Amino acid sequence: MAESAVHGSRRLIRRTGVAAAGFATAALCVVTVAPAVADGGGGGAKPTIVLVHGAFADGSSWNGVIERLERQGYTVMAPANPLRGLYSDSTYIASVLKSVKGPIVLAGHSYGGAVISTAAAGNAQVKSLVYISALMPDVGESGMSLGTRFPSALGTATQAVPYEAGGGVSGTDLYLKRDKVHPVFAACLSESQANLLGVTQRPAATTAFSETAKVAAWKTIPSWALVCRQDMTISPDQERFEAKRAHSHTVEINSCHVSLIAHPADVAALILQAATAGGSDRPALANTGSVRRTAVVAGLAGASLATGSAVVLLGRRLRRRTH
Repeated sequence: MAESAVHGSRRLIRRTGVAAAGFATAALCVVTVAPAVADGGGGGAKPTIVLVHGAFADGSSWNGVIERLERQGYTVMAPANPLRGLYSDSTYIASVLKSVKGPIVLAGHSYGGAVISTAAAGNAQVKSLVYISALMPDVGESGMSLGTRFPSALGTATQAVPYEAGGGVSGTDLYLKRDKVHPVFAACLSESQANLLGVTQRPAATTAFSETAKVAAWKTIPSWALVCRQDMTISPDQERFEAKRAHSHTVEINSCHVSLIAHPADVAALILQAATAGGSDRPALANTGSVRRTAVVAGLAGASLATGSAVVLLGRRLRRRTH
């Protein structure tokens, strides 16, 4: 082979090698970036904040939190959670979310956490989930199964009362026993405040706790979680386990179960974090082995294919050059 031909072949190899490497890197970057969740903070319109109460409470339990969020210029909604069962409650809240224009930050307290985990599934408007001393069931789990795994004082604090709703519909409601409201549900409030909660409590049907989750939105939507160290209604260990599993940004405070009443500033601060966080400030998604891992594998496959194609092309061009 002539010396000029050899030099030309070497230059061709260098150019093709650089191009192949660049092609491979670009292919990998494009494929792995695609699954990133849309940023719920920074730059865009302020999200609407939707607050979902749990069992034995109503929307007024969010009053102190609502005042603080509205002072920051946010539109806030606190719809009534029917407390008739996980499937019907989450369907109702999902319909409320459809009435909201623009991005949403969705927060749930106690059983309301299970409701938002189902209601938010498949709704691209929901940018962040916030769990306040909440249930965060995975697919196939229920409030009852989580409570069995992480026992709390709630197990002996309720009484069952049959109900009828007309049209042949009947079931069983769970109420907090009046003498258990203060020590189990609201120990960080005064006895008079706890007594008022007991008088006005909204019971939850047993199906709210027995129905198993069919989806878990915290797998696809970044989440924040508040753990209350003095919680006697949901075990703090359960709250930590759930938050760790979901890769939630987690804050712990010294509070009983009703932190949204006793410590509204702390609860509002966490919700504001979820509403304003952008980019690297947003928690990673739960490592459930679906979107992100598949994307990396696909990216590597694409890069390998691009490199292989470049090598084949190089071989063909060299053969033509030397014959």
